[in-house]
Formats: sequence, C-alpha cells, structure tokens
Amino acid sequence: MSDAKPLLMVVDDNEDILFNLKILLKEKGYNIKTATNGKKAIKILNTLNAIPDVIISDIMMPGMDGYDFFSAVSNNPQWNRIPFLFLTAKSTPEDIRLGKMLGVDDYITKPFKKEDLIASISGKIARNQKLNLIDKEIKQLLSSLHIRMQPSIPDKDQPKLYLLLVYWDDVIGPVLKRCFPSDKNFPISISEIGKQLFHAATSIYGHDKITRAQGFLLNIENINKKGYVFFDSYPAENERYGEKQYMLSAISSNLTYFDSLKIRQVLKEISEKIKDKKDWEIQEYWEKLLDILSKDSFLLHTQ
Repeated sequence: MSDAKPLLMVVDDNEDILFNLKILLKEKGYNIKTATNGKKAIKILNTLNAIPDVIISDIMMPGMDGYDFFSAVSNNPQWNRIPFLFLTAKSTPEDIRLGKMLGVDDYITKPFKKEDLIASISGKIARNQKLNLIDKEIKQLLSSLHIRMQPSIPDKDQPKLYLLLVYWDDVIGPVLKRCFPSDKNFPISISEIGKQLFHAATSIYGHDKITRAQGFLLNIENINKKGYVFFDSYPAENERYGEKQYMLSAISSNLTYFDSLKIRQVLKEISEKIKDKKDWEIQEYWEKLLDILSKDSFLLHTQ
C-alpha cells in the first residue's frame, strides 16, 4: 500500500533548523526529505520516485543558494509546478519584494510562527491538487472528442506559440473570440482547445471563483503542449453570473514557470484593455509574447 502522506523537501544549511523543521512537519503528518543546499537538493530530487508536494528553502546557503535553486526548479518541466516557499532570515522589504517578484509561492521570514508555515504549506498543496485535477479533466475532455491528434505539418514547422481569447456565453458555453495564428496546422481545433480549457478550469474551481484575475500553468498532454491560462471578468448585469467572464491563454510546446510569470504580465495588460473596452491587436501581443519567450530565461545572481 502506498504512503498517502504529502512529501515535503526542506533545504537549509543550518542543521539545527533543519532538524527542528523535520520534527515539526513530521508531527503534522508530512514525509520529509532534507538537504543542506540547493545542489544537494537537486541530486535528491533526481533520485525521488515521487515529486515533492512542496519545497521549503532557505536563501543564504553555500554551494547553491536559494535563488539559484529556485531558478533550477522553476526551469525544469518536471518540477516547475511544485509550490516553492522561501523560509529565510533575509527580511528587509527589498528582500521580500525580490522574492515575490521572482514568483515564489510564499516568502516567510525567520523567526516564524509555526501555524503560519503550516497554513502556507496546506494551502499550496490544496491549490496544486486543484491544478492536477484540471490537467486530468483536460485530458479526459480532449480524449472524449476522439479526434486524430496528428498535425498536417511537422511540429518543427508549426508556430511556436498560440494566443487565444475565449468568452463565456450563457447559452452555448465557451466561445473562441480571437486567435493568432490560425489553427489550420494544429493537430486539433484551437477553438476546441479553448473551450475545453475553460470547461476544465470552471468544473474544478466553479464560475464564482475562477474569474478573479488569476492564472495558472497547465499540462495539455493530449497534444504535448503547455498552456498558461488567465481568467478575468468585468461587470455585466445581463449575464448569468453578473459579469462577463473570459479566458486568455498562451499555448506552446514548452513553458517554464519563469515563462508563465512573463506571460501573466502581458495577459494582464490585454485584460485591462478588454475591461476598459479599448482596442487591441492580437498579433501585436502575440509578437510581444514570442519575443519575450524567445529570450533566454534570466539567471539569478545574489552578489
């Protein structure tokens, strides 16, 4: 019988802190793997049969510090969905701002309250479980279509990125409003992909919670792609939910966690124009996204 306890990885060069955290988290029902720096943690990650549910890391460590460790995890397609928490003595406003800017899931300063750490861990695990459910729902929905998943041209000749906008219609459900480029060379209709992404997310989160300017990175296994989806809405009295709900999505073969942070900023910019009823050109934003994603992911430096 498999062990159903959530698995946490804790990384800290202070062995006393590491020992105390291990005791605390084991008492709360977690399985724990520990390492004293990022380099050792990566070696352990490569040997694990199961991916950790959460990573908790210090920042100031020898060998590989927390920033570089977070960069390595976030750029690995197997690990970039693991919720990542900094637990650190670096507590200045500038330190905290940097951590949040980088996109870590939480930033907790030492000394910390045990209940705050436990609450953060449990919240991140719950959110990640929902994302995994959405992935599973997408796979089932697309599989049920029984569409031949073969592109008409080789993958290397296909566009590297698709950008789409999907609105919710109270009568017929999700409707593709804009897409670039066209989907004629895609293995399945982009319109259908957009509909199923919307359906999958709302089936897990519900319409009342999905459109709160939130986004997440999803796996679309059926077509070997990843998608970053961003949901938002604006007030509309004649709509069933009292708001016009929509989803912006960027779909590509390989998106990292750092990519999703850049994509989010662009999609938020589009969303503000939609809410302000301003004109925007989808090709212009597609080119902007393509330019951003074509550049090398930035490396973190702590000097």
